[in-house]
Amino acid sequence: MKAMRSSQSPSARARALVVDNRRMLAKLFVIASLMFAFGYALVPIYRAVCNALGINVLSVSELQVGAAAAPAANGQVDAGRTITIEFDANSRGPWEFKPEQSSIDVHPGQVTTVMYRFRNLQHRAVALQAIPSYAPQVAVSHFTKLECFCFSEQLLQAGESRRWPVVFVVDSKLPKDVKTITLSYTFFEVGGKVPAEPVAAAGAPRPDRAARS
Repeated sequence: MKAMRSSQSPSARARALVVDNRRMLAKLFVIASLMFAFGYALVPIYRAVCNALGINVLSVSELQVGAAAAPAANGQVDAGRTITIEFDANSRGPWEFKPEQSSIDVHPGQVTTVMYRFRNLQHRAVALQAIPSYAPQVAVSHFTKLECFCFSEQLLQAGESRRWPVVFVVDSKLPKDVKTITLSYTFFEVGGKVPAEPVAAAGAPRPDRAARS
């Protein structure tokens, strides 16, 4: 190939070089497009895997908001029992995210509202998704959110701040030995790197530390 090009005129060699450069540019464009598409496909793939394994995703009771949550009315409040709900917030990106209170005591069947604060520290808009997790795991089927920012993706403009409510109720059928439930959120950018599963266990960081971060 080099011998053939050496016998060509300078103009022919220049044209051949242009053709080669265009082919290389087209190949690089295809590779970049495939990598970009794969990056955005990671989030739905991650959700599908979590749904299949039943980890780190919204429980069925959370997805069936509305009529399914109607029986949890104040008339069914168990005033003789108190559950401590602790709130944890994990920020995996250039933003501020924390609960307005680290914990609250509630009665089973009592509808409760808490607020979370979020601020986008970037100079661009971001699409975000929150993933909740619980400790102990047995609490998942007894903790129902009536309203939550984690139900859908959230779009925040550059520097925008928001307060989001979480409205929830704890089922009176929660096992009697459960005295404390930790609700943990991890916020990540949609299309960005998927974070590791939040740690919601005995060794998890205290919510008051997350609130001060």
